[in-house]
Amino acid sequence: MTKIAVLGAGSWGTALANIASENGHDVRLWTHRADQVVEINQQHQNVKYLPDATLTDRLVATNDMLVAVKDVDIVLSVVPTKAVRQVAQQLTKALQELSQKVILAHATKGLEPGTYKRISEMLAEEVPEANRSALVVVSGPSHAEDVIKHDLTAVSIGSSDESAAKLLQLALSNHNFRAYTNHDLLGSELFAALKNIVAIGSGMLIGLGYGANAQAALITRSLVEMRELGLAMGAKESTLYELAGIGDLIVTGMSPNSRNYRAGVALGKGRDLQQVIDDMGMVIEGVSTTKAVYDFSKTYHVNMPITDAIYQALYENKPLREVIKDLMSRPLKSED
Repeated sequence: MTKIAVLGAGSWGTALANIASENGHDVRLWTHRADQVVEINQQHQNVKYLPDATLTDRLVATNDMLVAVKDVDIVLSVVPTKAVRQVAQQLTKALQELSQKVILAHATKGLEPGTYKRISEMLAEEVPEANRSALVVVSGPSHAEDVIKHDLTAVSIGSSDESAAKLLQLALSNHNFRAYTNHDLLGSELFAALKNIVAIGSGMLIGLGYGANAQAALITRSLVEMRELGLAMGAKESTLYELAGIGDLIVTGMSPNSRNYRAGVALGKGRDLQQVIDDMGMVIEGVSTTKAVYDFSKTYHVNMPITDAIYQALYENKPLREVIKDLMSRPLKSED
C-alpha cells in the first residue's frame, strides 16, 4: 500500500485521489475549504466539480496540510497554475516541520503567467531538494468527468526518475485506468500546456459554425507547431506522438468536457473573453498559455501561424473570421 497526499480537490484532483483510493492505497485529499472536507468525508461527493459522482468512502479529505502529508510516499499537486507556488510553500513548511522527503508529482497543465515556467520548475523552486526525491508529471487524455465514471483511460507519467514514475504508475493503474511511463518531463509538461491553445481554437471554429473538416485541419497543423517549438525547447519528438502529446491534444481539442474547448465555442459565438472567463467559474489555462507560447515563438524563432492567430483573437480583439481568412490566405506551401 502506497501513502499518497493529493493537493487540490477540483475535478481532476478528486478523480485521481478517488482512483488511488479505490485501488486500496492510503489517500488524503487536501483542500483549503472546510465545507468541501465535510462534503467529501460525510456525503462522499464533490458536487461543485463532479456533480454526478459518488466517491469511495475510503477517500479521506482534510484541510490540514500536516495531516495530509504526514508519512506519505508521494505528494501529487493538482491545483491551478496560479496557486502552485502558494500551495507549494505550505507544503514545504509542513515537510520541513515533519523532517520528511517525498516524491513530488503534479497533474497541472499550464505555464506560469509572466515567467512562463513549467509546473515542475515552479515546484523545484518552492520545495527544497532536502524535501523531495523526484519530480513527476501526470499527463495525457483524461477528462475527470469520464475518469470518475470509470471510462477507459490511459495516461502518461513522465520523470527522469524511473522508480518514482513506476511507483505512481502502480498506484493509479487498474482495469479502467492504465498509466504508462516516459522519461521526458519537459516534453510532457510543454505539450500538455500547448494543447490548451489548440482546444480554444477548435472550439472557436465550432462556435462559428464550422465542422469536423476544420477541426481536423486545425489539430493536424497545430501538431507541426507543437513539434517545432518542442524541439527548439528540448522536448523529445516521440513524446508528441504519444499520450502526453497527440492523445491529450485530441481529447482536449474535440470534447465539450474541456474548459478550453467550451471557452472557444463561447468566443466563436460572439461572447466577450472576460465574460467567458467569469461565466466559466474555473481556470481556462489556455488563455494565459497563448500569451506565453506566442512569446516563446519569438524567442526561439519558430513560425507558429495558428498560435499567432489565436493570440490575435484573444489579445488584440481581431475578429475571428478575419483571423481565419488570413490563415487560409497565406502563401501555399508543402507539408514538409
